[in-house]
Amino acid sequence: MSQIEWVEETEQMTDSSLRSKAVLNLESGVSGNSVRSAPQTQIRRLIWKIALATFLLMAIGSATRVMNAGLACPDWPLCYGTLFPGQQMNLQVFLEWFHRLDAALIGISTLALVGLAWWHRRALPTWTPWMATLALGLILFQGVLGGLTVTELLRFDIVTAHLGTALLFFTTLLIMGVWLLPDTLPFKGTGTTGRLPWVSLTAAILVYLQSLSGGLVGSRWALHQCLWGSQLCSVMNTHLAGVVPASVATIAVVVLAWRTPALQASLRQLANVVGGLLVLQVLLGIATFRLHLQVELVTVCHQAVGAALLGTLVCFTVLALRDRQLHRLQSAD
Repeated sequence: MSQIEWVEETEQMTDSSLRSKAVLNLESGVSGNSVRSAPQTQIRRLIWKIALATFLLMAIGSATRVMNAGLACPDWPLCYGTLFPGQQMNLQVFLEWFHRLDAALIGISTLALVGLAWWHRRALPTWTPWMATLALGLILFQGVLGGLTVTELLRFDIVTAHLGTALLFFTTLLIMGVWLLPDTLPFKGTGTTGRLPWVSLTAAILVYLQSLSGGLVGSRWALHQCLWGSQLCSVMNTHLAGVVPASVATIAVVVLAWRTPALQASLRQLANVVGGLLVLQVLLGIATFRLHLQVELVTVCHQAVGAALLGTLVCFTVLALRDRQLHRLQSAD
């Protein structure tokens, strides 16, 4: 074999070896990413399941209140001294019993979430186990408020705090779920969000406060007392006045989203959902007022759509902030 042929063969073997190493490194990297992303995917899915269960819990809680079932189980945490009050079961008892059952399952699931988050903390963003622990603290506090709601005979301030804590727990889960969405989604930071995250955050805060105001109106039966006894009209009027700033801020989110060029498609779609939920919420509010809270389904839908509007605004805010963060990272690269 000539020296030239030997050199050419050596170069071919070297190239082949380098390609093999590159393939192995790529496969190893993909495998490593898969191993690291597996706990994140598991935890993210659990978070969304708990969030859905929490939304249903708030809807059931609203139905429990408007149907005067809040004290259908006179003791706590059991119901008529048992886990399943079969002999006393009727619609009101079922609503209160199922509300407690759903809350217990959410508490157990949140405890599992905290355990998984701390166990897999090396494969997760550093904030994940801490936020999971915060969520656990909120749901434990929520359980205490639930017990006080019964033992204090539906005292209006405790009932309102019970709703407020549930909404905080719900939004905490949504923040975690959105931040843990994988970067492999068709979501590239465009850097065009501008003031949108802060406008949507303002709208979310105003909607949250409006939800608390609505809970206060319901827990004190302010609409009935104002219409028929001219009492607590200030509570009712405060809620009506609060519709204006919350609606204006929400409309600003929708308008700015449509006027922002090259906005991420997912953000534009969420803005459409926000606009639709706002229209539906206003219509349900008018119907609730005109019907004097006499149609339970309308009242429950009004509160459920309010929670959905709040949750959508929170998701929009987090995605908009994430868009800005991804754009900075892409620009740095």
